[in-house]
Amino acid sequence: MATDIQIIGGGLAGSEAAWQLAQRGFKVRLSEMRGGGDMTPAHQTSGLAELVCSNSFRSDDDEKNAVGLLHHEMRRMDSLVMRAGEKARVPAGSAMAVDRDVFSAEVERALADHPNVTIVRERVDALPTDRPAIVATGPLTAQTLSASIVAATGRDRLAFFDAIAPIVHRDSIDMDVCWIQSRWNKRTEASNEDGDYINCPMTKDEYLAFHQGLIDAEKTEFREWEADTPYFDGCMPIEVMASRGVETLRYGPMKPVGLDNPRDTSPEFPQGRWPYAVVQLRQDNKLGTLWNMVGFQTKMKYGAQVELFRTIPGLQSAEFARLGGLHRNTFLNSPVVLDRQLRLNQAPNIRFAGQITGCEGYVESSAVGLLAGMMAASELAGRVWSPPPRTSACGALLAHITGDAEAETFQPMNVNFGLFPPLHDVPKKQRKEAYTGRAKADFGAWLDGARALAA
Repeated sequence: MATDIQIIGGGLAGSEAAWQLAQRGFKVRLSEMRGGGDMTPAHQTSGLAELVCSNSFRSDDDEKNAVGLLHHEMRRMDSLVMRAGEKARVPAGSAMAVDRDVFSAEVERALADHPNVTIVRERVDALPTDRPAIVATGPLTAQTLSASIVAATGRDRLAFFDAIAPIVHRDSIDMDVCWIQSRWNKRTEASNEDGDYINCPMTKDEYLAFHQGLIDAEKTEFREWEADTPYFDGCMPIEVMASRGVETLRYGPMKPVGLDNPRDTSPEFPQGRWPYAVVQLRQDNKLGTLWNMVGFQTKMKYGAQVELFRTIPGLQSAEFARLGGLHRNTFLNSPVVLDRQLRLNQAPNIRFAGQITGCEGYVESSAVGLLAGMMAASELAGRVWSPPPRTSACGALLAHITGDAEAETFQPMNVNFGLFPPLHDVPKKQRKEAYTGRAKADFGAWLDGARALAA
């Protein structure tokens, strides 16, 4: 099949870009190296859109949360990731979490069945020079292609570490010690009867011993070329957080507030009502047989992980479907090397999408892939493409990575209201709803206009 455009990388962003182009009638060659004899340090399968770290797309609240607003906007633009996410959804309170195997299979099925998409299992070692392309190879871009990108940009790439959380078999968790509850009992229609999280309570002595265990545990050794690579705060290893202070975890992934231990009858408050610290696990697949340790990304060695995590109350007999890991991520200094439509300044036939652009998170990566697909489709059709308003989640994220961020200090960024034009005249308690209300109105008008131009 003759192709109009090549997409390099079959992750979330590449899959979303392929869908958007194919739905608009363009022939797409989707090149993915996994399944063709190559693999990355973090992936485990050859499936398209494999979720490597967590199984959560985070908050689905489109009235008070920026990432929930991004979900809303993507659904309005016929996002494949959002479609597949709904079919693979598992209970997670107000968050959107998915069965990662069902999700990947649904994305791959939709693209494999599309008459305008050809999926090719191949490694691409250099940027194309003779055709339009979208590079969505993510933070684990192969070294050969990375070298080609560096040569084209004339600038060295930036890098950071990203850590993976362990997954536990549900039937190995001691539910005589743990209990199921969502924080503050917040649930949705998809929630389990009692809540969405398994909670493992800790006393003060247990917490202090666990904290010291994190500090003392044997860690993965860095290679020479990794030694000066910084972490991204949004996916910080648990032991690195622990090193920042003994109370850090109790105000982060192990905070106990809003969780009432039904097995604690002490009249003291709040320690009697709430445990001193809590380890939470979230459902990872539709069957409910696998649960991941929330916020427990780690770079500890496997043996140290098993030994220490089995000291957590309720996990003394835990069986792990996957232990934590560590890999290096790569991203561009996008505010400098890309234009406002994600094109490489030195080679405008090339667009970039996804995490390699410096956005962070599954949903953000997918959204940038979606926008890159729309941009490329407009260009192939000979139309001028206007970006979504900066007051929207898509527009704010796109503007940040393509010029609004400080190039000297550019780091991966999740979508957040700090990227939106401020609303200082709105009272603070009403500001989140004001941001989302303005965004929905402005985004809706933009989308109606874009559809009218394409008609």
